[in-house]
Amino acid sequence: MDFANFLIQLLNSVQYGLLLFMLAAGLTLIFGIMGVVNLAHGTFYMLGAYLAWFFTSHFDNLLIAIVLGALLAVAFGWALEWLLIRHFYKRDHLDQVLLTFGLIYIFQEARSILWGDDVHSVAVPAMFNGAIQLTENLSYPVYRLVVSAVCAGLALGLYLLISKTRLGMKIRAGAFNREMTESLGINIRFIHAIVFAMGVGLAAVAGMVAAPISSVYPGMGSSVLIMCFVVVVIGGIGSVRGALVAALMVGLVDTFCKVLLPEIAGMAVYMLMAAVLLFKPEGLFKS
Repeated sequence: MDFANFLIQLLNSVQYGLLLFMLAAGLTLIFGIMGVVNLAHGTFYMLGAYLAWFFTSHFDNLLIAIVLGALLAVAFGWALEWLLIRHFYKRDHLDQVLLTFGLIYIFQEARSILWGDDVHSVAVPAMFNGAIQLTENLSYPVYRLVVSAVCAGLALGLYLLISKTRLGMKIRAGAFNREMTESLGINIRFIHAIVFAMGVGLAAVAGMVAAPISSVYPGMGSSVLIMCFVVVVIGGIGSVRGALVAALMVGLVDTFCKVLLPEIAGMAVYMLMAAVLLFKPEGLFKS
């Protein structure tokens, strides 16, 4: 592999890893802070992709589609937490699994009724529809760099929110000791609603920015859900920093194994997870 090909695969790894982080960050916050096993998290990624296609087809502007879709996704997450999720905080994990598993079928059927079962494409914005020439024969799409930059910006924003703000302090306190946090007068239900809505919003935005790359199709959320859980387990449940490190590791291993060792590419990520858990059963970082 020459340097140009190595650089392309490295950039692909980072872009995929940062996209996985946006998905896994919401999942690890919901599971680590709220204690909810959310199997429906991948459908929020699918919802975002379909919203990007729907709004782009009406406004012919991906940026407008992302803004409108993100607002709708956050509102949807808030409503879902208020109507259903908050009633399962103190229930057994099996009840949560059954609820969120049922939501997958409900969301899939709702998607089929609203938008059908066809595969759709979302056009790359004209200003990013170019490529950076690396060699005479190899180039790298500008839009993939934009996706990496957007994901990195959101990752930085999430880090600053969690570690540098009063809201972040309350979120971390609720994750560490819910009962003590409530006894100090903090409305933990309100914190949970914010965390769940934020997790849904992050997953939906990930789907929206990825739509021009991967297209929009039924069941697209199922393929990313397993990878999200792998990232959460490797990074440590409830740790945003761990989710970022683990997502980048998964991105590197998955991308380079598909190029260099295609015969084991399907299990390479799970081998990485097994190796990490062998030495760090709680994941790389604690919440």
